[in-house]
Amino acid sequence: MAIKNETDTEADLTGVAARTKPKPSVDKIGDRKLKPSTLMMGHGYDPMLSEGSLKPPIFLTSTFVFPNAAAGKRHFEGVTGKRPGGAEGLVYSRFNGPNQEILEDRLGIWEDAEDALAFSSGMSAIATLFLSMVKPGDTIVHSGPLYAATETLIARILGRFGVHWLDFPAGATREEIDAVLSKAATGRVALIYLESPANPTNALVDIQAVAASRDAIFKNAAERPPIAIDNTFLGPLWLQPLKHGADIVVYSLTKYAGGHSDLVAGGVLGSKEHINTIRMMRNTIGTICDPHTAWMLMRSLETLELRMSRAGENAVKVCEYLRTHPKVERVGYLGFLESTPGMERQADIYRRHCTGAGSTFSLIIKGGETEAFAFLDALKIAKLAVSLGGTETLASHPAAMTHLSVPDARKQALGITDNLVRISIGVEDADDLIADFEQALAAI
Repeated sequence: MAIKNETDTEADLTGVAARTKPKPSVDKIGDRKLKPSTLMMGHGYDPMLSEGSLKPPIFLTSTFVFPNAAAGKRHFEGVTGKRPGGAEGLVYSRFNGPNQEILEDRLGIWEDAEDALAFSSGMSAIATLFLSMVKPGDTIVHSGPLYAATETLIARILGRFGVHWLDFPAGATREEIDAVLSKAATGRVALIYLESPANPTNALVDIQAVAASRDAIFKNAAERPPIAIDNTFLGPLWLQPLKHGADIVVYSLTKYAGGHSDLVAGGVLGSKEHINTIRMMRNTIGTICDPHTAWMLMRSLETLELRMSRAGENAVKVCEYLRTHPKVERVGYLGFLESTPGMERQADIYRRHCTGAGSTFSLIIKGGETEAFAFLDALKIAKLAVSLGGTETLASHPAAMTHLSVPDARKQALGITDNLVRISIGVEDADDLIADFEQALAAI
């Protein structure tokens, strides 16, 4: 909601003046539950609280005014726990603001999450999640590969503070997952962290198998580590991990949610219990996104379904062209799993988990770094840049760019080779993109 406040009843009983109460959002018409694409146009915002403005204003303020001293005392009694029930309302922009609250309300809708939080970047969301869950001596079990900065955070940064890690490959079987979790269970496992599809190989993680393994090995529910997953590549349109056993979903909102390559932000979704734990850490270290970025994200969420659908349709056409090109060794596109020999398990995961193949894929060119660089340097429409999920098509070389810091042996083990190019398809004309890739491949 634009402003969260004490109820009118509370105000009457205490004599504390309440802030104006927002009009409830409409999320149903009769028995029909409104779709996320409809709710993005107004959910959580009452224009009458902002002079009738159709769109939420940007609330550029560092602090919020209490109606009187008693209201301020009551708020902090809730914050500090002296009064049960917690505190609602706004007090200081490190904790939250109207733009961020509206954004968080809308973020949760896509995956039916109980609650959501917005962050200053995808990595600040991931770092805040880790810091809220782990302590020295704990183990994080994760799938591999992960986004390089995430791997660095786990192994090099948290490792300095006595946090351990174990991993399994993204496409691991139930037996392989069992083996790693059983080994980790000799100590305290604070978190199981997944990334699916893996960056940049596009390998899928069997979320259902991870959840089943976790529940079987950690029979005591109180000791059961939550499962968190980075859903940036496919979510929220093509994969909704909470439905398959994940407890927490992480996003780089910079990508498809923002969608225009003009902002940096992150998000975390999940149960109120988990989100409240993460919120306490965010409030302490101040990793919330700013109000202008939240406002831009609200704008972008209105066209999320349209943009992702168009990019997905373009990717199908482009990948169909690339898969038969004589200079292409293989296209790592999820839509081809069913027809690729040796990918039966990945195809099974895809059928159970995904509703679409996405628009980001790996292109494995015949040759090595020289050939990959020649292709990248010849592109005319696609831009040579890291990131994904924007309106424009982007291409990059993970081994030499985003994953350069990953040790060579680990890169080879994870399939991050010198001839692998990562491509994120945008919303341009598909035939124009095919023409661009055709001339770039001719330059090799």
